[in-house]
This record gives sequence, structure tokens and C-alpha cells, in this order.
Amino acid sequence: MLRRWSLAIAGLVLILAGGELAHLTQTSGGIRIQDVRFKGAKGNTMSALLYIPPNATPQSPAPGILAVHGYINSRETQDGFAIEFARRGFVVLALDQTGHGYSDPPAFAGGFGGPDGLSYLRGLDIVDRDNIGLEGHSMGGWAVLAAAAAMPYNYKAMVLEGSSTGKPFAAEGTPGWPRNVALVFAQYEEFPDLMWGVDRARDVAQSPKLETLFGTAVPIEPGKLYGDIAQGTARVLYTPAVTHPAEHISHQAIGYSLDWFERTLQGGTPRAADDQIWFYKEIGTLIALIGFVALLLGVFDGLLETPVFSFLKLPKIAAVMGPAPTAAKGGRWAAAFVLTALIPALTYYPAFALAGIFMKPSHLLPQGITNQILVWAIINALITLALPWFAPKRGSRGGIIILPSILIAVATMITGYAALWLADLAFQIDFRFWIVALKLMSLKQFLIFLIYLVPFTGFFVVALRLLHRNFSTLSAARGGLYLTNILALTSGFIALLVLQYGTLFLSGKLFNPLPDPGFVPLATIVAIQFVPLLAICAIIATFTWRRTGSSLPGALISGLFVTWYVVAGTATQAAF
Repeated sequence: MLRRWSLAIAGLVLILAGGELAHLTQTSGGIRIQDVRFKGAKGNTMSALLYIPPNATPQSPAPGILAVHGYINSRETQDGFAIEFARRGFVVLALDQTGHGYSDPPAFAGGFGGPDGLSYLRGLDIVDRDNIGLEGHSMGGWAVLAAAAAMPYNYKAMVLEGSSTGKPFAAEGTPGWPRNVALVFAQYEEFPDLMWGVDRARDVAQSPKLETLFGTAVPIEPGKLYGDIAQGTARVLYTPAVTHPAEHISHQAIGYSLDWFERTLQGGTPRAADDQIWFYKEIGTLIALIGFVALLLGVFDGLLETPVFSFLKLPKIAAVMGPAPTAAKGGRWAAAFVLTALIPALTYYPAFALAGIFMKPSHLLPQGITNQILVWAIINALITLALPWFAPKRGSRGGIIILPSILIAVATMITGYAALWLADLAFQIDFRFWIVALKLMSLKQFLIFLIYLVPFTGFFVVALRLLHRNFSTLSAARGGLYLTNILALTSGFIALLVLQYGTLFLSGKLFNPLPDPGFVPLATIVAIQFVPLLAICAIIATFTWRRTGSSLPGALISGLFVTWYVVAGTATQAAF
């Protein structure tokens, strides 16, 4: 009995171990974390994590910091900053922007939620209202700038991480507004033109827009203090050698923000800027994410041994369905591998551009990024179906496994969802590493999940059936089969990212494959997540195929998993 469920047990052990490591890290030194909901100015529900250090009491209020994530992220993305701020005695409100995480949609509304967040933080009796800082990454910078514009005298200092004053979404910066600003702008930022009007991030010090903010007519000297902290006019520029999303996991970028608030806010607990432990939480939640995948595989394996689903298991199913088709060989195998890897990557930017034009967020399809991924999936499914010489041979009795495959896939994913719910309850975590994050869904997100589930699952049914038709054979070495399928699904995106970031590191700019390059930086960052997601899907697909000889169970699990991941982790732009 235990052997049947051994992989599931191993997954649970990893979740528990990773969860405990993450929990111990984020509560180090007696920090308490509260999951809070509060009403915004227009009655909208806002969500945040509140980090309370032991020194913060009504009798002895502590300085506070509003920390806001960027576009298509959530409050947990700011964990590195929040943990280190709290370790230094600051009360931290890590906010979900409007339309993100568990804050009500639509995204972009109400100053991105920044003013509501600052009002809530100032209303806490454990917070010293005279010592409040604002920190925001990317679009989160515009959220805290909106708060600063709405309440110009209700904060003391600000850190903008990979963000900017001025157009497109903030008031123009001046030598006197915002108050005491530190700008952390990476040397390999993907958005230099959008943020500061320069072609290359390494030229940000020469930005006329930035010179206006700093009150100078000459290029800015990184690390030099401009203005006066006591007068609220201080400015400083930091340029760590990382990318825009890497600012989340950069000891250097986080260290700059720690140093700035130590210099501009009073009442904290001084620590060296390089005294940082937040990365242990990242390791913990990564271990838990790996455990989640192992749990899914183990639960599927265990369920196959039960009388309800044993019919699906080899060799029983082969007696009904017949032997699995023979995989491709020689030149056909090579051609199949190249096309499987390259077509999804080659269609990626065009699909995102088409969706941006023809499938804007609406009440029916309310998530912009999800719509773009959906168009990409539909295009690739249609291409696959249009290649008859690549199409899989269909068994005449394949329909008899549809219902049991649906049931075992749903049962497997319900178990995984329950594991995440329990991990959140016990450890206050999600399953993540960096920008790859699997979160619980709100009720609204669950309803959105149901909308996107069928087309995403349809894509995986088509794509994974072709994958197994061309590459999977029961006689293949287990390790070789897993590696082949992982590379078939991910190597195109790996090549795309190597091309893009190699170009960025060498030239200072991303490669723009289309005439309108405006969406390329964000789409490229989104593509980073395709690699681990498709690798997980390849592992699930290969594991389930080796036990059933069918691509269907793995396709259904992948459809459920990816739809959940995307819907819970992105922004909802339309009211829903």
C-alpha cells in the first residue's frame, strides 16, 4: 500500500519541508504575517500581506512601508523586500494591485490600488505615520507614485525599482516631487524607453526626464546623493547589473532599498544591507513547488491502482486500445523534433501581437495576458491539425477512456489544490520560485478559470498527442524519453530567450522581431515562464503516458494545471 503511494508521500514531505523553511524565514525574529482584506475608496476589496515585526505595537508604533509588485505579479512577489524590511523593524503592507491577486478588478483602476494601500497602512495603530516609505517595482512604482500624488505629505521616502515618474502612468517628477526618491534601475532593463525615454538602460543616467527629476542638467552619477533628505528633495540612482524581473531576487537591488530607508526613515532596527535571509524562503517555496509536481504524479500513480481506474493502466488498456503507435525514426524524428520545438517559439510574438489587437479584455475573456497565451495556443493547435503527415493515428475505441481520464485528472488536480490550500493555511505560502508562482484562486478567478479551461485543455490534447506519436515508445530508456519530451516542448523557447537576452547583454537592447516593438519586453518576460511550465507539462505527460499508453490523461492534467496557473497569476483587466 505505501509503495503504491510512495511518490505522493515524497511529494508531501517536500511540501512540508519547503513550507517549513519558507515559514521560518519569513517569520524570523518574531515577525507575524497577516492576510488582510480591506475596502478601497470606491468600495472595492483590496488584498495584502501585512508583516508585523515584534517592535511594532500601539504603544510604540513602528515605521511603515507600502510595497507594491509589478504588472501580472502579486503581493508574494515582493517577499524579498518585505521580509528584509520587517527584519529591520518596519511594518510592511505588501499589496495586491487592483485586478491582481485577490484585489478586485479591473487592473489599472484606482491608481493601481496605491492610494488605498497607503490609506490603510496609515490607519494602523502600530504604524508611525510620520515615518512611512513607499516601494514599488515596475507598475508597482506607478502605484506608489499614485499614492504619493494623492497624499503628498503622508509619506517620507520612496524607492522605485525598475519604474519611473511621468508618462505613461504617473505624474511628472520634479526636483521636489516625489519626496526623497531612490531609483533602482538595472543595467539590463527590458523597458528603458518606456520608463525613461532612452534606448538602452545603461544610458539612463543621461535621460533628460531623469535629469529633471534630479534637478540637474548633466548626466546623473550613480550612487551620488542629490538634494537634501531633511527637505524631502533627496535623490539617488542605483544601477545593479541585473534585468527587470531579476530585481526581485537581487541581493544588490534589495540592499539598495534597505540602505535608502535606513537613511530616510527613523525608528527601525539597523542591520547591514548585506544581512539578508529572504532567499531561503525562495528555496523553500521552490522545494514545495517540486513537491507539488511529485504529489500530482504520485496521486495519479496511486489512483491507477484502485479498482475505479485500474482499467486505464498498462497492460490492461492495451488489450482494449491496441498497442501504442510506433514513434518516429530517423529523418522523420529529426524533422518532428525541430518543428515541435521551433513552431511554438516562432509563432509566439505574432500571436501575442494579434491578440493585443483582436482579443482585448472583455467581460467574456477578461484577462489580457491570458488572451494572448490563448491565441498562441489556438494557432499552434491549428498548425498541428493542419499537418496530416504529422497527425497521430486514432484508435477506433479511444472514446472509452475519455470519462475515466477526465475523472482521474480532476481527482489528481483536486488533491494538488488541497495541498496548496493546506500549505497556505499552515505556512502562509504559495508554490513559487521568482516569477514562477502557483497561487490559490479566488472565487472570481475560479469562474474565469472555467472560461479558459476548455480551449487550453484542447491545445494540450492536440499537442501532447502529437508529442507522444512522434517521440514516445515504451522501449525507450526512461531518462532519455523524459529528456526528449522536455526538450521538444521547451528548446524553442530556450533558444528564443538566449537570443533575446544574449542580444540585450551584448547590445543593451532586446531584439525586436516585429515592426511594433512595444509589447516585446513584456512578452519576453512572460516567455521565461513558458520554459518551466512546459517542462512540468512534459514530465506529467511522459509519466502518465508510460503508465497508460495514452496521451489523454496527461493532456487533461496539463490543461487543468496551466489554466489554473495562468488565471491565478495574471491580471484581470475587465470587470468580472
